[in-house]
Amino acid sequence: MTNASDRLRVGFIGATGRWGPTAHIPAIQQLPETELYAVCTAHEETARAASEKYSVELGYHNDKTMAANPQVEAVAVVVRVPAHYELTKNALEAGKHVYCEWPLGANLKETEELAVLAREKKVHTMVGLQRRASPVYLRLAELVAEGYVGKVLAVNLNQIGGGVLSRPADRTWQKDVTLGANTLTIGFGHSIDALCMVAGEVTEVSAVVGTQVPKWYETDTQQYVDVTSPDNILMNGRLEGGAMVNAYVSVQPYHGSGYRMEIYGEEGTLVVSGAGGEQLQIFGGHKDDNQLQQIPVPERLTWVPSEVQAMGRGYEVGQMWVNFAKAIRTDTAVTPDFEHAVLRHKLLDAVQRASDTGQRVKL
Repeated sequence: MTNASDRLRVGFIGATGRWGPTAHIPAIQQLPETELYAVCTAHEETARAASEKYSVELGYHNDKTMAANPQVEAVAVVVRVPAHYELTKNALEAGKHVYCEWPLGANLKETEELAVLAREKKVHTMVGLQRRASPVYLRLAELVAEGYVGKVLAVNLNQIGGGVLSRPADRTWQKDVTLGANTLTIGFGHSIDALCMVAGEVTEVSAVVGTQVPKWYETDTQQYVDVTSPDNILMNGRLEGGAMVNAYVSVQPYHGSGYRMEIYGEEGTLVVSGAGGEQLQIFGGHKDDNQLQQIPVPERLTWVPSEVQAMGRGYEVGQMWVNFAKAIRTDTAVTPDFEHAVLRHKLLDAVQRASDTGQRVKL
């Protein structure tokens, strides 16, 4: 059990958003490795309300002031993507360790600048690609590494969500592709990162990136707004080691079929799937098996307490915080960090470039 004095003191930016209060803050408060030490919002009144809500003594409405507090060891940036760059840069310049949600920047340039600054400041960083701390994907990666399927020949990924036609006005800001929060960067970004974790990095791509629903309906203003953000991404290419890869990630108007990744090898097949927010499950089989059988995920791959596990898929964020706190306390490397974010942004840029040019792009 971690002593109270050893808990990582976290200053949290984004206490009034959606993802922060439902995933990050409950995990930080319940983990023995972390302490919610301070919260920061955009306004004095919301900062006061957040500090009262989460029983935190320190509530700030200026992120630089919070970062200047020597008792704050790490800063969490869990806000809308367009604000990631400035808030993360301010925390890094103050010498703080930083956990920033994904995507790190609105584009590759911002991401590279933040990675360089973190390296110069010699601080630990983490970016919110939390599937890398998911017990399901950790087990899947182990199975592939152990040779369950033998040499990987092909990987097929399909992720189809629903609900792109309408949303309230406070969420239509995502319509602008330049702001960096869309199906390519978030939906595809998370999914392709998990695929690379399990089966290896992408080495060349062809792609089609499209906006199939060019207008969204704002449910509260009852107006239509123009959309430039992509909602359909189709990529194919090769992975290191020579395996072929096909990935289709999209958001459709109604009844998306969910998530499925298939890994085919010389010795067997592995499948991970789930729909409608269901817990993902792993299935596998070899040559003489009549059908795929479910493969259990060992408890050793879950390192958060039961209270955090009960959060549903958000508990993966808790797993990330355990890794981050441990890396800081032991001064060891941790993945996914800001350097990893650069790698992933380069892949997203390659996918977009392949679509724009109609040419295969090598990485």
